[in-house]
Amino acid sequence: MEKFLVEKSRKIKGTINVEGAKNACLPILAASILSNGKTIIKRVPFLSDVNIMCSLLQDIGIDINKNIKDKTIEIDTKNIFNKEVCYELVKKIRASFLLAGPLLARFGKVSIQMPGGCAIGVRPIDLHLKGFKALGANINQKHGIIEIDAKDGLVGTEIYLDFPSVGATENIIMASVLAKGETTISNCATEPEIVDLIDFLNSMGAKIEGGGTETIKIKGVTSLNNCQHTIIPDRIEAGTFLVLGAATKGEISVLNVNCEHLKAVTSKLKEMNVEIEEKDNIIRVFGKNIFKNVDIKTMPYPGFPTDMQPQFMSLMSTINGTSIINETIFENRFMHVCELGLMGANIKVEGNSAIINGVDKITGSKVKATDLRAGAALIIAGLCAEGVSEIGDIYHIERGYYNIEEKLKQIGANIKRIDN
Repeated sequence: MEKFLVEKSRKIKGTINVEGAKNACLPILAASILSNGKTIIKRVPFLSDVNIMCSLLQDIGIDINKNIKDKTIEIDTKNIFNKEVCYELVKKIRASFLLAGPLLARFGKVSIQMPGGCAIGVRPIDLHLKGFKALGANINQKHGIIEIDAKDGLVGTEIYLDFPSVGATENIIMASVLAKGETTISNCATEPEIVDLIDFLNSMGAKIEGGGTETIKIKGVTSLNNCQHTIIPDRIEAGTFLVLGAATKGEISVLNVNCEHLKAVTSKLKEMNVEIEEKDNIIRVFGKNIFKNVDIKTMPYPGFPTDMQPQFMSLMSTINGTSIINETIFENRFMHVCELGLMGANIKVEGNSAIINGVDKITGSKVKATDLRAGAALIIAGLCAEGVSEIGDIYHIERGYYNIEEKLKQIGANIKRIDN
């Protein structure tokens, strides 16, 4: 199995580029199903999850032309057909279920399995199905397969989400764009990735208002056209690099970011006595010798992102005093605690809270990435630890960070990928 060898790095300095947002790219790729012709998507992060989504699209007859050098994908749906979505691919990524909404909208029916992905907690699809049912679909579940049928077509309605689920918001939007009449979705998620999806759909001729707010209104149209679209920067990748710079007491300029999308992260870093400079689409971080311990509570956007909780835990493990993380989004997102403990971190979990008592030093150890963001946290810890850390199961990390080894090497990180 592939692994990373990471050593303490004292001279982290330089510039690092941020890719397009994986969590924006995946729903946009799914939404391309709704186009009647060719679509061009730019600033594509060619991660394993993105490649799996492309394979899912190809499996239903869509032509995919990747240009990795230019970070673009050309999509042609002229040969699309409807079939049961490939089980082997669906079980690999959570985002595979985002195919349900656009396939239902375009063909009036879809057959798909329960999705896979990181085991960070229960992420039910009940809100997705609630939205489809409200639009007029019939749903039948058996043996792990979900069959969704709208023989009489989807009809706009009012839908209230019990929780502002990102995936459910995206799936219901995509199902609604070709529905008859108007759909109103209340208590929506407001993440930037949803706004990016709406911008993409509107570029194809959809009529959607309210992106970035808790109420989204969709006026159904009969068809969608071709378009070109550029993916927004990945705020979680950017946040990870900012925390890495702070933890290693380095100086990093993170390029190609949207500063507004990172307010929750940069505000918390400033509270910890990290020097942050923001200008245009660049954020500079200057690590210091003395940090302040803080508390964090994960919340839906614009609150503190759950996807940044593990990285901050690594930083907190080296700060004098006690810090507390209250995880409100996923109930199983502390799997990295045991791995950080192997490196000497002093962390105690009580329910949905982690109490971090800072230690004078952490040491290199043999650990494994239990999920995507946990893996990023272990890289940060390894760069701060005495000795060598061996990080296994790095396929999790490479689901969300493109070419991370080379990027970090360019700013002075001691990291090496080993292929066994």
